[in-house]
Amino acid sequence: MRPSIRPLAAALILLAAAPSAFVMTGAALAQQQPAAGDQEVKQVALTAKQIDNYLAAKKEMDALTDKAPDTGDKPDPAFLAQLDAGAKKHGFADYSEYDDVSNNVGLAMDGIDPQAKKYVGSETMLKKELAGLQADKQMPAKDKKEAMDQITAALKNPPKLQFPANADLVVKNYDKLMAAMPQQ
Repeated sequence: MRPSIRPLAAALILLAAAPSAFVMTGAALAQQQPAAGDQEVKQVALTAKQIDNYLAAKKEMDALTDKAPDTGDKPDPAFLAQLDAGAKKHGFADYSEYDDVSNNVGLAMDGIDPQAKKYVGSETMLKKELAGLQADKQMPAKDKKEAMDQITAALKNPPKLQFPANADLVVKNYDKLMAAMPQQ
């Protein structure tokens, strides 16, 4: 539905707890990276209020998007109205603004080292994930190669933050944001 690298951030938490589980999850999530022809994330400068609104809205908005009707390429106007209403309820102009904030939070989360709780950049985190894959002796060779290929492809064009202050805001709210993320 939308380009997102947010799921990789959720997988990063697993690095601290179980490196081999992280590698498998992260590798699978690397498939969700937008392809070269896909639309990239519209980067916006985040505010503390937007982060607070996002945290307040996340559970409700996730519940709505989980129930998205499969209407092919043509979105259901009634469903879009529900998304807009849910976003407005939490201080966003519409769902598009919520989605932009969500994607920008995800973009910053992808570059946070979950152990140090510091922004190191998505390229660094992808390299850590690749190193974890290389060290994993339990993963089947076929899966390992596929995952390594995906991460290597993602490393060719890692996302860059247009607004570095977004990373500071996300780091400041890291624990709250992680608590709001669905656990894999």
